Amino acid sequence: MTTTTPPVTLDDVRSAAARLKGVAHRTPVLRSRTLDALVGAAVHLKCENFQRVGAFKFRGAYNAASRLTPDQLSRGIAAYSSGNHAQAVALAARELGTTAVIVMPEDAPPSKRAATEGYGAEIVTYDRYSGDRVAVAEALAAERGLTLVPPYEHPHVIAGQGTAALELVEDTGELDVLLTPVGGGGLIAGSATAVKGLHPATRVIGVEPEAGDDTKRSLETGRRVSIPVPRTIADGQALHTPGELTFSLNRRLLDGIVLVEDDEIKDAMRFAFERLKIVLEPSGATPLAALLTGRAGPLPPRVGLILSGGNIDTERFARLCAPGD
Repeated sequence: MTTTTPPVTLDDVRSAAARLKGVAHRTPVLRSRTLDALVGAAVHLKCENFQRVGAFKFRGAYNAASRLTPDQLSRGIAAYSSGNHAQAVALAARELGTTAVIVMPEDAPPSKRAATEGYGAEIVTYDRYSGDRVAVAEALAAERGLTLVPPYEHPHVIAGQGTAALELVEDTGELDVLLTPVGGGGLIAGSATAVKGLHPATRVIGVEPEAGDDTKRSLETGRRVSIPVPRTIADGQALHTPGELTFSLNRRLLDGIVLVEDDEIKDAMRFAFERLKIVLEPSGATPLAALLTGRAGPLPPRVGLILSGGNIDTERFARLCAPGD
């Protein structure tokens, strides 16, 4: 009998953690008696909103970019992203002494575009509802001789993202369930690889916005499903289909996907601000929304959440969190 080694393993995540040591932040794990009492479980919140660039994405971007050859680094890096991966690649490029060109949608949050440019990257825009960002980025990389660092479809990116969950279980011990946002699937694929590699009994549940349920549909049908580009406040999760590589991992590792509505995400953002004293962007708040609404189902005693990011400007945060919005 032969076995197939998965494209990302626990050892890969551990290797990424060693590479990121002293470069990425080891983000805090927040506890709240108020939250525990509300949901009836001991909740451990991994606060990636305190990561460099304000989101977990720096982990994967730096792990992948730092493994490029000197020749590749001398020619520069390309990426495509709605915001957080864009900032992450831009900062990783700056840290490694190279340049970055980022393909971003025209309607990307202005604060995320400004931050990306602030790290020194060049921005090329496209229409997310009619254009193909992968095709645009691949053509640009080929034309300029750049190395493409995708937001999730790369084993080094996935392994880097998994270091957030690795740190969480190192700091808290074994969890009964882990809730993680799902966009392209890199964060949850890396997280599941790390957590189940250490504690196979831990259940890993993904959370998607209701309008962007491509991974849930794909898992239910057993193949990657495409949907119209979702219109949701969770812009970091507004994808139309899971990644091929990430889906190959997630269909084997995940224990389920739950959905949350935009209004529930807003409520979770308000709760995080008012009761936990932290700022979350919509995508970063989806696991908390699943917890607060009960959509995650009956909870076991020990629960972990990855709060994936906090990149949102003041005006948008105030508008989304305004009562009755």
